[in-house]
Amino acid sequence: MSGPLVRGNVHVIEDTKTYGQKGFRKRLVVLEQDNGRFVNYIPLDFIQDACDSVDEMSLGDEVEISYRLSGRKWQRDQQSEVKYFLSAEATEFKVLQKAGDKSGGPTPDPSEAPFTDDEAPF
Repeated sequence: MSGPLVRGNVHVIEDTKTYGQKGFRKRLVVLEQDNGRFVNYIPLDFIQDACDSVDEMSLGDEVEISYRLSGRKWQRDQQSEVKYFLSAEATEFKVLQKAGDKSGGPTPDPSEAPFTDDEAPF
């Protein structure tokens, strides 16, 4: 992955939204980071074709997302206040751990258990 990275658990996955005549697409994913003192929620936008890749994520998955920041200036007219907006556009991601699999490894196949109940060493 290239660019800055952010890591957290998937808290929200919105549906893809389409804007304008040219069909600009955007899909919001919110990551949750619990640092023990408070919970941090980080919104990231997946743009255009990247919207479809979000289907590989599930709520609760631990993910690492590469992103780029973009900002813009907005002013209604010359007399009004200038406002600045910042957004984080996701460029790629990888799922580190699927939701519900907190063992950190693949789910074991019970048919491949090393011992039967009669042979267990304890």
